[in-house]
Amino acid sequence: MSSVPVFVGLDYHQDSIQVCILDGQGKCLANRRVPNDAVVVADLATRYGRPVRIAVEACCGAANFAQELSATYGLPIDLGHPGYVARLKGSPDKTDLTDAQLLADLVRVDYLPKVWLAPDFIRELRRLTRHRQQLVCRRRDIKLRIRGLLRENRLKCPFANAWTKPWLAWLRDQALLSENDRWLANEHLDELEMLNKRITAVEARIDAFTAGDPVIAHLLGMQGVGRVTAVTLRAEVGDFQRFHTGKQLARFCSVSPRNASSGHRQADAGLIKAGNPQLRAVLIELAHRLMHSRNRWSKKGYALLNRGKPKNVAVAAVANRWVRWLHHEMHRLAAAGLTSAPARQKGPAPSAVTIAST
Repeated sequence: MSSVPVFVGLDYHQDSIQVCILDGQGKCLANRRVPNDAVVVADLATRYGRPVRIAVEACCGAANFAQELSATYGLPIDLGHPGYVARLKGSPDKTDLTDAQLLADLVRVDYLPKVWLAPDFIRELRRLTRHRQQLVCRRRDIKLRIRGLLRENRLKCPFANAWTKPWLAWLRDQALLSENDRWLANEHLDELEMLNKRITAVEARIDAFTAGDPVIAHLLGMQGVGRVTAVTLRAEVGDFQRFHTGKQLARFCSVSPRNASSGHRQADAGLIKAGNPQLRAVLIELAHRLMHSRNRWSKKGYALLNRGKPKNVAVAAVANRWVRWLHHEMHRLAAAGLTSAPARQKGPAPSAVTIAST
């Protein structure tokens, strides 16, 4: 391999990868399509010189491929944010050649918008938690359909609250429904029962997978934090050390106000829209629980309410302050010996991969 420094951009696809190689002056040395094989890509990336940085857009399968290039071949690789990369293109045209060349050029001038390359443990945990959330959303939809069916027939159980065992037994056996509506109700109830079992199964798998993880164990010891909140934070945030300030972490968690200032007008426009919606949802729910407890967070929340702020604003402010406090708490514990490294990995950690956050 030559010692000439080169910069590589990879346009990732399931079956093939477009590889563009630029020298330090931006001259294209190669731009060709190769099979989706780490051996082939590594050979081509090192054929024209020493890769200073390699860039690939974050997409399905790209993180696994990037980790293989880094851990197996020691290549320095970054994941690029696909949304920001598309905005930097400046052209409506899209081809694999231009996409790969853009990534190579961005990494050459050190302007690639990077995302964190999560280790195997975090990526697997994300898939498990998101699968659980998908099942929960399906269960919610089934419950809404059952509610709608009962409203259509103007029925209400006279002796039990909704979704209790007596209520479910009444719906299945005693509710005055037509033949077709009873068939629909039983179909919904059977699917609801099946989803409850699947949710219980995935929660048991998540508990087994995260057993012994020190970060989740510490999160569970915090007031108001339950299993779902702790696991979601661990899965979506991953390593708390990659955020330099609490404000960065709060922005990543979508609990920061969005600035809408212009000229002399200074204003906010609600919470920022970027970020994982499930992560923000569990943090808002946590803020509601903290508001009902006697602690520093409830004092802050009620102080805002006494100043005339709407309750949703007060709750969002509590979530924002709690996340910023969590950042400093996790950094303090890391300095004391608690690491946020993954509990288990399939292979060696990708030490050569940049883990800058967005």
